Amino acid sequence: MIINHNDPLYVSRRYAASTPNRYNGAYYYSREICELMIPRVKTDRSWVTVNIMGKACDHAIVFIHNNKQTERYEHLSKWKDLILVCGVPETCEKVKHLGTPIYLPLSIDVQAVQKYAKQEKTKEAAFVGRPAKRLGITFPERVDKLEGIPRNKLLPLMADYRRIYGVGRVALEAICLGSTVCAYDPRFPDPSVWKLLDTRDAAKILQEKLDEIDNV
Repeated sequence: MIINHNDPLYVSRRYAASTPNRYNGAYYYSREICELMIPRVKTDRSWVTVNIMGKACDHAIVFIHNNKQTERYEHLSKWKDLILVCGVPETCEKVKHLGTPIYLPLSIDVQAVQKYAKQEKTKEAAFVGRPAKRLGITFPERVDKLEGIPRNKLLPLMADYRRIYGVGRVALEAICLGSTVCAYDPRFPDPSVWKLLDTRDAAKILQEKLDEIDNV
């Protein structure tokens, strides 16, 4: 069983959201997990690649996307034998009461992103992410805001900038595009924490960790 971004409930909620929230990172990450990771991992477990309140199953691999508001995953307490895949090490501690947490570094489809890279950067700096992520944050200079843009249109825009203010997979995309990643989120003061990793290679790491847990 795979519960993912194509679930009717998830689709209806996504399209009911405001434009900046519609194109969220969890949606695009779920697509890559399904296309590039799941086919490369051998397991008898089910998969849950997005958070849909009340939807999961026993003996599943669940991806935790929201590192700041982990209380949104409390509904998982009703399910048994879960492996919780976290892209930030600190999140493992926050969700360990819900199952077995493992840290899997965030990854992107490097091949897909690289095709948008440009040798010449014509713009200085931009923030990339949802508006809620920059609330209360003062940037040190004038910074453009790239928000509410579908990914296939966002990546070529990002490629024009020398510096990108972003975290998580946005930071990985910036690195892949040849931009410098700048810190803005107090949780991640050191941009060097973000290391470029292809989703295909992340699948190998996940396989090793699953094999250890399931004693394969």
